[in-house]
Amino acid sequence: MDATVRKQKSDDKNLELTLRPSVWGEYIGQEAIKKNLSILIQAAQERKDPLEHILLHGPAGLGKTTLAYLVAKEMSANIKITSGPAIERVGDLASLLTNLASGDVLFIDEIHRLNKTIEEVLYPAMESRSLDIIIGKGPGARSIQLELPPFTLVAATTRIALLSSPLRSRFSGGTFKLEYYTIEEIEKILRRSAAILGFAITPDALRMTASRARFTPRIANRLLKRARDYAQVHKQDTIDENVAEKTLELLGVDHEGLEEVDRQILNVLITKFGGGPVGLNTLAAAASEDIQTIEDVYEPYLLRLGFLERTPRGRVATPRAWQHFGKTPPQIKLL
Repeated sequence: MDATVRKQKSDDKNLELTLRPSVWGEYIGQEAIKKNLSILIQAAQERKDPLEHILLHGPAGLGKTTLAYLVAKEMSANIKITSGPAIERVGDLASLLTNLASGDVLFIDEIHRLNKTIEEVLYPAMESRSLDIIIGKGPGARSIQLELPPFTLVAATTRIALLSSPLRSRFSGGTFKLEYYTIEEIEKILRRSAAILGFAITPDALRMTASRARFTPRIANRLLKRARDYAQVHKQDTIDENVAEKTLELLGVDHEGLEEVDRQILNVLITKFGGGPVGLNTLAAAASEDIQTIEDVYEPYLLRLGFLERTPRGRVATPRAWQHFGKTPPQIKLL
């Protein structure tokens, strides 16, 4: 059983990599960022310099990792990948940096979770390409400085507010915020993914899936893969509107793209607190969800749909949220 689970996870990861754009022209959306990066890359190549350090931020699933891969490919550079939580000790960072070759790209995902002590060591590496290491302890301790090859740090975070100001300021190449995608852009992504998966998809099914994907490519591709599975099991070679509808129904995704937890949060807010306002801590406890998860995963989508309002006194369910549950909102003004 363990071997089967491992194989399934490996297959899913390989499939995700297959759906990931492999060339610059295949990357859909984020036009402003692509234009800026294209200029940075072209200028660096003309000068024969490494690309300056870049920070990408925005909600999960919008393509930060994909952009890092494409930047490395455009620079004809190798890419080394890690994450903030994976770098537990200064030695871990030192090992990564000293094993880089000239021109390599180091991608650190979730860099806001980097230990502050390690962050301090990263500063001179980014600025002067040097690594200061202390060997030994006590009176006999001594510091040595290692020269590093020219490299590019591409970092990604979903919570830029948690990055220290000194770290943010060292991304001389630029800080870029990835925005949510339009439904039309999601449709283009799904059309490309369906072709790679080898399944036909009708325009109606394409529109339905795109409109419920929370404006996020990763979620859109996940819904598409589950629709592919449903069509395959039911011996259909096309993902039509019926297949898409049945898939979304099985996954608990309603016509607004709300999932079970979204509905639970809104339902608790409406039924237990009369629509609010209610503090986030109280709401999270009542909904049995982690505060961080509500803030990072569910709340942005509910805010974007206009189902939730942030007020000085707490979260408030909007009239549209009440109507979604077939309830009449109270006649009060949002604070």
